[in-house]
Amino acid sequence: MNTKNFLINRNNVLLKDIIIGMSDGLTVPFALTAGLSGVLNTNHLIIVSGIAEIAAGCISMGLGGYLAGESEVDKYYKHLKQEYQEIETIPESELKEVEDILKNMGVEKSLSKQVALQISQDKNKWADFMMKLELKMEKPEKNRAIYSASTIAVSYLVGGLIPLFPYILFTSSTTGFEVSCTVTILALIIFGYYKSKITELPLLKGTIKTALTGIIAAAAAFLLAKLVS
Repeated sequence: MNTKNFLINRNNVLLKDIIIGMSDGLTVPFALTAGLSGVLNTNHLIIVSGIAEIAAGCISMGLGGYLAGESEVDKYYKHLKQEYQEIETIPESELKEVEDILKNMGVEKSLSKQVALQISQDKNKWADFMMKLELKMEKPEKNRAIYSASTIAVSYLVGGLIPLFPYILFTSSTTGFEVSCTVTILALIIFGYYKSKITELPLLKGTIKTALTGIIAAAAAFLLAKLVS
């Protein structure tokens, strides 16, 4: 992988992890604090519960990101090992696959055979070619799992502090609830916009969908808490 492709792939992975962390970080603590606001008149319990949820969420989401990253690395090297085995045991078949890939890319038949033979001179390059162009798999970073876990956990923390911070700032739970709703909905709209832009989804539809998800979750938690109480 050249430097440019490496950086593009790394940035895409980073953005994906930030989106995963922020999506839950904004929504879950918002729903929790809104629900507690429906039954509690003191900010202390809301803050303590919110902090506990954010801590648990960071650990849970971070661990999930770590396991997903480890799984991705294991999957890549499992397929890489298989490619090496096939190169050793059925080289003719693998060479034919290289030719077919090149022809599908628009390379002339005679030239594709020459290029395939040239690639087959180096087994490492041959296996790398098959991983990228046959299996569509890029080599993951060595510390992929750790980076993913850290990014998701920090993103969850940042997202979770947005709905919780107003309860810390204001002594009144009512004021805290109102400000929390305002700033969190605004954050959901901004996040939804950039999330849609990054993932190339329709901007208006993606923004509204992200905001509504958080609003509905918080409203449901608030009303359910009121009903139970």
